[in-house]
Amino acid sequence: MFEKLFENSLWASRFIVLLAVFFGLIGAVILFIVASVDIYETSAYVITTYLNHAHPEHFHENVVGGIIGAVDFYLIGVVMLLFSFGLYELFISDIDAAKDEEGKDSKILAIHTLDQLKDKISKVIVMVLVVGFFQKVAQTEYNGALDMFYFALSITAVSVGLFFLGKVGKH
Repeated sequence: MFEKLFENSLWASRFIVLLAVFFGLIGAVILFIVASVDIYETSAYVITTYLNHAHPEHFHENVVGGIIGAVDFYLIGVVMLLFSFGLYELFISDIDAAKDEEGKDSKILAIHTLDQLKDKISKVIVMVLVVGFFQKVAQTEYNGALDMFYFALSITAVSVGLFFLGKVGKH
């Protein structure tokens, strides 16, 4: 009897995961709101600048940096969504609303193992890093051939890394 009570309690303790699911969703919503406000503010900055016929120093870099920063927030928000959906499906229940008419799982949210969750999250995190890299590159000043060589080398390294990441994901 004690064993049965303990096992039932242990099994019910999986519902603690709902805290991570709930707050992960809140984090995703917050990130989407912040990114959207950043895009809105960048758009307002661009419109105001053009209406005033102004062209401040580093205007294009600031605009591109603002938009890329927002994309970064959106991607991190997607990580939080994947994390929340994955934990819910792994520990609580399948998400019935994610299935189509034939009962097949949505390909985006189909997470049946911790390895699948890790794989999906790690791919989005790599994309966050690539976007962050692109944001830094867009705001960097290049002074000479050696800087441009390092720039080309870094772009090549990122490209090769993404190529192999794509190859690993297909097998």
